Amino acid sequence: MILNNDRAVKVAEFLLQIKAVKLQPQKPFTWASGWKSPIYCDNRVTLSYPNIRTFIRQNFSAAILEHYGKPDVIAGVATGGIAQGALVAEELGLPFIYVRSSKKDHGMGNQIEGYFEEGQKVIVIEDLISTGGSSLKAVEALREAKLNVKGLVAIFTYGFDVAEKNFQNAKCPFVTLTNYDILLKKALDDKFINKEDVQSLKEWKVNPSEWNQ
Repeated sequence: MILNNDRAVKVAEFLLQIKAVKLQPQKPFTWASGWKSPIYCDNRVTLSYPNIRTFIRQNFSAAILEHYGKPDVIAGVATGGIAQGALVAEELGLPFIYVRSSKKDHGMGNQIEGYFEEGQKVIVIEDLISTGGSSLKAVEALREAKLNVKGLVAIFTYGFDVAEKNFQNAKCPFVTLTNYDILLKKALDDKFINKEDVQSLKEWKVNPSEWNQ
């Protein structure tokens, strides 16, 4: 689900303009998983542009209030969701915590950093959803700590069916500021790609693990 179509188009426009998202169907990227991909997304780039950073922070906050109501605490997912989450917590005047990918092997052995109390309502902040695996590990860690996870908000999702299923199975609703389909349309409208590219980009979304083999 997206917050608002006009705002989703604007977020997509920003991501394309600053090359936080790069589309290269003729010269694909290789993901860590080994998948060949015509798209590369690094939403950390948005932090370097104050006006875009502000727009995303404000729309994260609007999405939270509209879909979930005001929580007790904001949790960022390491690493891409930490800075975004801290900005949102500041916007909403809320405490902030973040979730490591795994427990530390020294000190207190924490996976969740920051102060929280059992039973508090928390919204999780991510920069990107692909399969949802890392996001849902963070959700699981928060639930194990007896926090009440109301949902997750991310800047962008590829819209894979597997991600939808994973979030449904975890009973964790999520909202994104924009998504792959909206981004493709905006990229075509603004001539970042041509009509021939669109077909290849759509085929990748349907079967990313087999695309361009």
